[in-house]
Amino acid sequence: MEMRDNNDTIVAVASGVGGAIAIIRVSGDKAIEICDSVTRCRSHKRLADAKGYTLHYADIVDESGRIVDDVIISLFRNPVSYTGEDMVEFSCHASSYIQKEILNILVNNGARVALAGEFTIRAFLAGKLDLSQAEAIADMIASTDKASHAVASNQMRGGYSSDFIDLRSKLVELISLIELELDFSEEDVEFVDRGALLNILEQIIFKVDTLKSTFSLGNALKDGIAVAIVGSPNAGKSTLLNAILKDDRAMVSDIAGTTRDVIEESLTLNDVRYRFLDTAGIRSTDDKLEQMGIQRTFSSIEKAQVVILMIDSVECISVESPQGYVNSLIDALDLDSDKEVILVFNKLDSLAKIEVEAMKLLETTFSTNGYSVVSMSAKQGVGIDLLRDILIDLVDTSKLYTGCTIVSNARHYDALNSAFKSLEIAKQSLINNISSDLLSQDLREVLHNLGLITGDITTDDILGSIFSKFCIGK
Repeated sequence: MEMRDNNDTIVAVASGVGGAIAIIRVSGDKAIEICDSVTRCRSHKRLADAKGYTLHYADIVDESGRIVDDVIISLFRNPVSYTGEDMVEFSCHASSYIQKEILNILVNNGARVALAGEFTIRAFLAGKLDLSQAEAIADMIASTDKASHAVASNQMRGGYSSDFIDLRSKLVELISLIELELDFSEEDVEFVDRGALLNILEQIIFKVDTLKSTFSLGNALKDGIAVAIVGSPNAGKSTLLNAILKDDRAMVSDIAGTTRDVIEESLTLNDVRYRFLDTAGIRSTDDKLEQMGIQRTFSSIEKAQVVILMIDSVECISVESPQGYVNSLIDALDLDSDKEVILVFNKLDSLAKIEVEAMKLLETTFSTNGYSVVSMSAKQGVGIDLLRDILIDLVDTSKLYTGCTIVSNARHYDALNSAFKSLEIAKQSLINNISSDLLSQDLREVLHNLGLITGDITTDDILGSIFSKFCIGK
């Protein structure tokens, strides 16, 4: 994001597309003066003479005196505004022509079109919110379900920041004690017991590690839980996707290799968004298009938090060793240990009664080995509800609505990782009785990384990267 002069008065449309009413926002030292020059209040009063937090019915006019629209003006005076500056918001009719005309009139009278995120960066610079709260605003706008909204809401309202303020406070106290000893190093004075320092340090390490551990959940909730549906060709992957969605989204055919690309569809279950990825069947093939699809299948597996392995029960029960067959399918996926795997034995409607009993024994074996197992007929919709329940149980949402801090931002996670490494070094330095000046430097490195999260320590490059992702008008 290009950094502009904060003395400029900026303007932008602050509302989304659609609807009957649009909001145009103006902020800066000359916001009220510029808006006074282009409006005629029906009360015949000037905005310059009005109090903040007041509404005014007015006409907005162009240079020729032509009325472009009648608007409701919301007036905010510094420092009690979103940006900390004088700010005016026009509620006008949502015609694209009217919005464009009002913007042109305001620009012609001295305002400048705002950059993406420029209103919020001014709020940050004015101390109205810290950097993590500013980022949460973008997450709030992008939230698509109750869970991601809850994560962003807690962060935006400062519950998230309070944890980092508390951590920084403890670190500052710790550094102060250590550096106080440095001032009296010649007198060989020890102001605090090293065991007490270690206890405080371990509390901080535990808290940072706890915050780090929430990232897997937080990031998944923010982007949606990625669920890759994989398996051999014709195992019923596309049929399963259609059954879960209750819609014919994927093309189903008896011809193996029908799915050549990854099909992605979303569904909200228990307030959480799941992103289902229907993938190409995994097999050896000379078909170049199918090979490309299989490569994308493995790419989807790598990105997914959950893998549903579809197993053709008819094929499975026909081989000499069904258990070995299933193990070979699992091994072929080369899954990381952190992935949740659900084994779905499909096409039970095509098995004879004795074969069904044999499959039940096989399913029990894998269930005992720690796998989530579902028997189903995706074609008939049997077993779909059980699969949904398993997916819901994989995500613990109990902390979402109690104000607990959940880290969902990759930048914050990276900073916490760096802080954790420095804390571990500091702990070893303390245990090994390393000099206080080196110990202090390790702790200041931790303080620096935590400061990157809240914006106590930042650079134009960091700000530019963060706010360039905002929408214009926010």
